[in-house]
Amino acid sequence: MAGFSEGDLDYVLVPIGFAIMLAYQIYFLYVYRRNPTATVLGMESLDKKAWIDSISKVSVESRTFGSIVMGSSITVSTFLASVCLTLSSLLSAWLANSSDNPIQGLIYGSQTVSSLQVKLLCLLVSFLAAFSCFLESARQLVHASFLATTSSDVAGVDKTEYVKAVFVRGGEYTSYGLRALYFGLALLLWFFGPIPMILGSVVLTFILYFHDTSVLHLQSRRPATRKAAGAGPSSDASVSKTDQTSTSTVE
Repeated sequence: MAGFSEGDLDYVLVPIGFAIMLAYQIYFLYVYRRNPTATVLGMESLDKKAWIDSISKVSVESRTFGSIVMGSSITVSTFLASVCLTLSSLLSAWLANSSDNPIQGLIYGSQTVSSLQVKLLCLLVSFLAAFSCFLESARQLVHASFLATTSSDVAGVDKTEYVKAVFVRGGEYTSYGLRALYFGLALLLWFFGPIPMILGSVVLTFILYFHDTSVLHLQSRRPATRKAAGAGPSSDASVSKTDQTSTSTVE
């Protein structure tokens, strides 16, 4: 095509890759809000609510295991936040001293210094967004651990539902931070050119879709319901057989 150069690929393929990943994230949030049980994150949220219900039934002195479980989640969030902050610091230093691209010979696309700075800036924003999400997740989980290890009934008000909301919100922020890291991975591929970036965006979108709507995971959560539904006629038949046996015995 006349007038279409190698550097123009970045202006075409990179926005398409961003649009693919952003459109999927919007679709996921829509499904998660409208029908949480259709997503793995929604099922995990239901598990967390059930767990809060179970520990709220025991005495306050016996809730130490609850703080231990939440402590492990807090450790994960703080570790990921530290990693994101470290990577952001390194990227900031690289952005401040970016005068040449060390992998220039491997790129098919724009290779100017300004394009390199734009890539570093986008990657920095992605890591800072992930850092903010992980930090907020740790804050919510710390608050939930305090609430879960205190009395559930304060001044005549049951705060179990509030503890559930805080705990679930902490898990949601962790998921958002991981999604920001997925965006960062696609941006890392952009350093090798727009073609690897758009291919990586498509692959990462399929991976996210598999993790968010894993059929095996969601179906494995409903065996009791299927068994109970299937056990109805057989149980009725067994009851009728028992009644017939008892009737013949009486006769």
